[in-house]
Amino acid sequence: MRTLFHHPISPYCRKVRLVLGEKRLPFEAVVERVWEERPEFLALNPAGEVPVLVEDNGLIVPDSHVICEYLEEAYSDTPLLGRTLAERVEVRRLVAWFDGHFANEVTNRFITERVLKRLSGRGNPDGTVLREGYAAMKPNLKYMNSLAENRNWLAGNFLSMADFAAAAHLSCLDFIGDIDWSRAPAVRDWYARMKSRPCFRPLLADRVSGITPPDYYANLDF
Repeated sequence: MRTLFHHPISPYCRKVRLVLGEKRLPFEAVVERVWEERPEFLALNPAGEVPVLVEDNGLIVPDSHVICEYLEEAYSDTPLLGRTLAERVEVRRLVAWFDGHFANEVTNRFITERVLKRLSGRGNPDGTVLREGYAAMKPNLKYMNSLAENRNWLAGNFLSMADFAAAAHLSCLDFIGDIDWSRAPAVRDWYARMKSRPCFRPLLADRVSGITPPDYYANLDF
């Protein structure tokens, strides 16, 4: 069985889970607590990071970017990068924006402070870091809202890897109740469409010990 080593509240892992689901590729999801530094896992990925995909034939594919590019090449029946060169550039630009810029300014701050510190026993959230995250979220959501207002999907007229990258980050933030959806109504409508896709159902069922998501988290209509 294809196996994905992941953590449920990692946007990078969620992106891969969504892409696997959208491409209808069955897999076994194994939660990996990377802070435990298991030798068996480090043998799969010396960087000690999730996600890591292990194919049926034993091929080990680490890193969400590498995994998604691999899945697009190996299982091209459901293309998620676009068909023209211009479309592929825009999809890759947005994926890089969410996994780099948005992650550094917003997602990583909240996930580290609210989730990883608690799970790994590294103390209480840093209020300064959280305030910085809230301040950064406003202009980033505003930009995303402009995309959702003017396009059918974030990269254009087609569902793409950019939508799954964005949904992965927002779903993590939504899980811990840190998004004010009233600030981005177009994003909220787009996200509701993403939540209704079959590949999203496992994410809506995720639960983490000691963290209770908002009541609306699993509600397709908020």
